[in-house]
This record gives sequence, structure tokens and C-alpha cells, in this order.
Amino acid sequence: MNEQVRRNADRFPPDFAFELTAEEADQLKRLRSQFATLKRGQHRKYLPRVFTEHGALMAANVLNSKRAVEMSVFVVRAFMKMRSALSDTRELARKLASLEREVKSRLDAHDAAIVEVMQRILDLIAPPEPPAPPTATPRKNRGGRAATGRRQN
Repeated sequence: MNEQVRRNADRFPPDFAFELTAEEADQLKRLRSQFATLKRGQHRKYLPRVFTEHGALMAANVLNSKRAVEMSVFVVRAFMKMRSALSDTRELARKLASLEREVKSRLDAHDAAIVEVMQRILDLIAPPEPPAPPTATPRKNRGGRAATGRRQN
């Protein structure tokens, strides 16, 4: 595969295929199954090459075998499913955001109503203080004089 990519370098620009860094290759090596990998050679000659969607299709076109054609069809279907799943996820995220806004506005309205009901209940439980009795001021008698509290003859 590496040889075919090198021979057809013009078909694999950097946005179609690229080599992993040594660190990325080490992480990838840890993820691989120990039983499904070949054990010939302990060290790798080349860093692994990875392909984007378009690069995978181009690689399938470069490799001209029945297996390459099958893999090309498989890759196309896999990317179609990934796009569909991504589209569904975006639609769900949009609907979830809309629902969140609607619920928040309803909760805000309910919060205001609950605060008002609580205030009215508190007003009923603790009625306002009765007004203070008026301060004692001398009353005027009929003649316009202030009453002294004693009866005058």
C-alpha cells in the first residue's frame, strides 16, 4: 500500500492521506489487537499512513483488485452512515436546545407564580401590625379651651 501511495503521490494530497506522528503511531499500536497483528519484525519501517474519506476512495481506485473494489464500496457505505449519524446528532442537538429554551421560559413563569402565591400565603399567616393608637392630645371643650381633665363649674 505504501508503495502504491508513493507511486501515485499526485493522487494523495495532504488532505487525502498523511502519516501519523511517532507518538500517534505508538498510541495506535497500543490499541491494536495482540492476536490479530503479524509478529514479523519488531520495528516499523514507515510511520502508518491514514486516509480521509476521499483518500480511502482514491486508494481503492489505485489498488485494482476485487478486494479493493469491495473495500471501496464498504468505505463509501461507512462514510454515508457516518454522515447520516452526524446529521441526526445535529438535528437532535438543535431540538434539545429548543426544548431547553421552552422549558426554561415555562419554569421562569412558574417560578414567578410560585413566589406570588408564597407572598400571599405569608400575608395571610402574618397579618400586618394593627395601627398604633393615636397619641393623647388634649380635647377642646365647647368654649374652645383645652380641657384639663377637671370639671369646671
